[in-house]
Amino acid sequence: MAESINDVKHRIASTRNTRQITTAMQMVSTAKLNRIQKHTSNYEEYVSRVKAVVMHLAQSHLLDKINSSSNASDHKSGKTAYLVITSDRGMVGSYNSNVIRETNNFIEEHTPNPDDYMILAVGGNGADFYKNRNVNVAYEYRGVSDIPTFAEVREIVKTANSMFEDGVFDKLYVCYTHFVNRISSTFRAEKMLPMDSEAFEEDSSKDIKAHDFSAEYEIEPDESAVLKVVLPQYAQSLVFGAILDAKTSEHSSSSTAMQSASDNASDLISRLELQYNRARQAAITTEITEIVGGQEALKH
Repeated sequence: MAESINDVKHRIASTRNTRQITTAMQMVSTAKLNRIQKHTSNYEEYVSRVKAVVMHLAQSHLLDKINSSSNASDHKSGKTAYLVITSDRGMVGSYNSNVIRETNNFIEEHTPNPDDYMILAVGGNGADFYKNRNVNVAYEYRGVSDIPTFAEVREIVKTANSMFEDGVFDKLYVCYTHFVNRISSTFRAEKMLPMDSEAFEEDSSKDIKAHDFSAEYEIEPDESAVLKVVLPQYAQSLVFGAILDAKTSEHSSSSTAMQSASDNASDLISRLELQYNRARQAAITTEITEIVGGQEALKH
C-alpha cells in the first residue's frame, strides 16, 4: 500500500509540473494573439483600399484584357496550384488537421486528378503531410515568424508569380484558416492568379462589393503603368493578409489547446488527490486495526 501511495504522489507532482508548462504556454500564445490582432486590424484598412482599386479594374474588364495579352496564356500547363498555409509546429489543437482536411476537400472538388495540381506549402506541417503522401510539393516555405513581416511574403509572392509566368501552373488558390474569434475559425480558399474578373466572382470574403463602386474613371499615365504597380501590391496584400489571418488562428488555437490541457491536468490532479487520500486513509485504518488487535491480544 505504501508503494501505491508513493506512485500516486509521484503522478500528482508530475501532472502539476505539466500543468505549469501548459499554463505558461497558454499565456505565451495569448500574448502573441493579442500582438498579432493589433497588426491585423491596422492592415485591414490598407487591404480594403487596394482591393477597391483592383475591383474597379475587374469591373471594367481591364484585368481580362491584360491577362488575354500576357505571355502566360501562350504556354498553358493545365495545372492548378494550391498555396496551403499551416504551422511549423504542433500543440495547436486541430488547426493543422482542419486546414489540410478542408484543402483536400477543395482539391477533390476542383482537381480530382493528382496530375492536375501541385502544392505550394507555407508551413512545415502542410509540406510534410503532402510529401509523405507523394503529392507534388513544388515549393515550400518554413519558419514564418510569429508576427509575420511583409518582407517574408515578398519571397513567396515572387516565387508564385515566376512559376505562373513560366507556365508551371495556370491557376493559384490560397488556402488558409480565417480567424473569426478566439473560439471559432473558418476555412477559406481564394483565387490569387490569374487576377481576372472571375477571381472576384469567386471571392468568398465579400468584404467589398463590386456594385458599391463606379466603373467609370480616368487612368494616368496609362492602364499598363497602373497595373504594374497595383497588381503586385494586391498579390502581396492577399498573401500577407492570408498569412496574418492564418497566424492569428494558429495562436488562438494554440491558446485554446493549452488551456484545455491545463484544465485536463487540473481534473486529473483532483482525481489523483482523491485516490491518494483514500489510499492513505486505508493505510491509516489498517495500522489502527493492527494496533488495536495487538492490544487485545496482550489483554488475553
